[in-house]
Amino acid sequence: MCGQQRGPATQRNGGIMRQGVAKRPMLVLGALLVLAAGCAGPAERGGTGRWVGTDVAPGVMGAAEAPAPAAFDEGTGVQEYIAHALEHNPRLAAALAEWQAALERAPQARTLPDPVLSYQLEAMSDRRQHQVMVSQALPWFGKLDLRAGVAEAEAEAAQQRYEAEKWAVVREVQDAYVEYYYLARAIAVVRENRDLMKYLEEVVRARYAASAAGHPDVIRAQVELGKLDDELRTLADSRSAWAARLNAVLNRPAEAPLPWPRTLAEEPIETSDGRLLEILRESNPELKALDAEVARQERAIRLAEKDYWPDLMLGAGYMREQMSGGGEGGVMAMVGATLPIWREKYAAGVREAERQHDAAVKRRADRANALAAQVADAAYRLRDARRKMGLYGNTLLPKGKESLKATEAAFRAGRASFTDVVDAERVLLEFQLSYERALADHAQRLAEVEMLVGRALPRTAPASPEPVNPENKPEQPKGEVP
Repeated sequence: MCGQQRGPATQRNGGIMRQGVAKRPMLVLGALLVLAAGCAGPAERGGTGRWVGTDVAPGVMGAAEAPAPAAFDEGTGVQEYIAHALEHNPRLAAALAEWQAALERAPQARTLPDPVLSYQLEAMSDRRQHQVMVSQALPWFGKLDLRAGVAEAEAEAAQQRYEAEKWAVVREVQDAYVEYYYLARAIAVVRENRDLMKYLEEVVRARYAASAAGHPDVIRAQVELGKLDDELRTLADSRSAWAARLNAVLNRPAEAPLPWPRTLAEEPIETSDGRLLEILRESNPELKALDAEVARQERAIRLAEKDYWPDLMLGAGYMREQMSGGGEGGVMAMVGATLPIWREKYAAGVREAERQHDAAVKRRADRANALAAQVADAAYRLRDARRKMGLYGNTLLPKGKESLKATEAAFRAGRASFTDVVDAERVLLEFQLSYERALADHAQRLAEVEMLVGRALPRTAPASPEPVNPENKPEQPKGEVP
């Protein structure tokens, strides 16, 4: 009935009733107990508490209880940060714990209910009757397997939710790391432009002293210098906020020091939108989790249909009757079955399971449509960021530098105003920041696409005329910014 291998019967000495009980009835009771124990799940028999054939990768379980000390330096790359987050992120640890908990439901679902031990006493004036019985409920054929199948589908869904959480954590680390990198680059760019404006302000003051420039030019230079100083301090003050964001996903204290990121690789990919959608349908863990939910509801329908059939009950026991002139005893056997007479109740249960299945199918379709739209949008923004990297890195930024150099030379020769120099410096600053923003956006959109499709995408080496870093790239800030 249970489909499990039965262990050897074990004899037990001693009695149950205060009156003497023969060993033969106890053998009957023991055999029934062994029968019930033989139908126990593998977790009970093996004592492992583990779903047989399932290995759960160690790592984050328990690691999120206390952040492990980590020594990050300027040479630490984004992959090292990702590895640390996957080991210590508490949200990921919670998802793994939920998966491991779901794995323990199948052994419980495929195990028979606990047997029942009962004792009954009938006392009358001239005699007493003692009855001891062990009974075992036996669900109808296939019910235990279906219950276990439902639990296994739940575990599969929990596993895929864990995989989705892993990709979400990877994306969060990359997103925070890139923003932190962009902040470092923005500080370096603004600092370089502030130093340039400070030099120009000194030139204007010298020209004003020599009556070669007007006082408004001096005021304009000082105003622009003050604006750049304020922008630089604003950027520097935001460092703690961006570092706290990265520390949060790493499960480190918000105030824990983090060095400036030194590099951000340009990683072009050659994958069409159509191919991305194919990978999405093949690999996305959210869709796999919803597929598992659909399978769970299909099994739930078949399980609900089993309610139309009776559950059985087997029992065995011993009875002893005591009378004034003596007593006698004997073995009892019992067979019973439930009476499934409430047909409308069972029909309602089947209809409920069918509606739940229909809802799961619709949720899966809706999520697939939403993910496809998100992939298309992220792929567009990835291409747009790549295009801007080429535009600013190869065209606008070199032209902006050339324009500032020419305007500054014309100003020294008296052929251009100081306002022209300020405008050229502003344009260059805008181009520099736009290039760094495009580089950061490209890395973030690539991480978003990989999170959505649930797979790392192959990279290709940049080919001409792919964007390259501009010459004389400003040095990144070291330590605190004055």
